[in-house]
Amino acid sequence: MIDFAQEVERSVASIRAPRPERCGTLARLVGLRLEARGIMAPIGTCCEILGRDGHRVEAEVVGFQDKTLFLMPFTEPAGIGPGALVRVMPDAGQVCLGNELLGRVIDGRGQPLDGLPRPRCDTRLSMLGLPVNPMERGPINRALDVGVKAINGLLTIGRGQRIGLIAGSGVGKSVLLGMLTRFTQADVKPWALKAWPRRWWWPRPPMFRPCCASKQPR
Repeated sequence: MIDFAQEVERSVASIRAPRPERCGTLARLVGLRLEARGIMAPIGTCCEILGRDGHRVEAEVVGFQDKTLFLMPFTEPAGIGPGALVRVMPDAGQVCLGNELLGRVIDGRGQPLDGLPRPRCDTRLSMLGLPVNPMERGPINRALDVGVKAINGLLTIGRGQRIGLIAGSGVGKSVLLGMLTRFTQADVKPWALKAWPRRWWWPRPPMFRPCCASKQPR
């Protein structure tokens, strides 16, 4: 026979109350500006708007007036209407860091774009980067082998150096970037792509383990 008191005690020990959520309602939508009421959040907070049909839209707090928050959506605000639930997303302003990102393609907020599960990393970092004192940067005193003889011999690049690749359309900027990525002597080669066609960086060449962060994949 089951001891009811023991079962209750065992169940109570494993019960965990859900985290409290700050929620409000969507009051107005004009163009790409959303207005939410009944919720307080600081500038830069990521929120989620839940439509009645289960449609979800993520947005960022960009301003406020009295008790009204102004938000800008990350995607097209379709499927939401007046009275939609607005809630603050926990840990939405952080991205994960670690070896699990090697060979993955993610967007600017760490969401996977390659069809694989979301990477799970132990280290997290805020997306609001802190400015670095230029006087605290290390000296550039070591050459970087990029695998292109013309650059190595005439325009040698140093480790930690920032360079600009500027040219007209159709003259081979993307081809040169591909050569630099394939032949540079480095363990990890991160790419940040903005509005680049998918054909320029997929499929990956053999023995190429990039960590791509794309803002607007096509």
